[in-house]
Amino acid sequence: MATTVHIPPALLKSVDRRAKALGVSRNRLIVRALERAVTERAGWAPEFLERLRDVDVDTVEAVDDLLEDVKQARRSKPARDL
Repeated sequence: MATTVHIPPALLKSVDRRAKALGVSRNRLIVRALERAVTERAGWAPEFLERLRDVDVDTVEAVDDLLEDVKQARRSKPARDL
């Protein structure tokens, strides 16, 4: 389905360079990126973290410390609540 999306000129130039380097069309590259964006899971599943917390007190503290370190190390985006 045809649609219109407004992409900043600098980003569009980057998209075109990347598409050329990969040997695919701009459209194909954008479609792939969108498919990835809507299908990939961002972050860890809450169930995974809950199971770690059920192990023992030391593991609970280690998980909390790890999450805090990950949040503080993020540079390109604000920290997410996990």
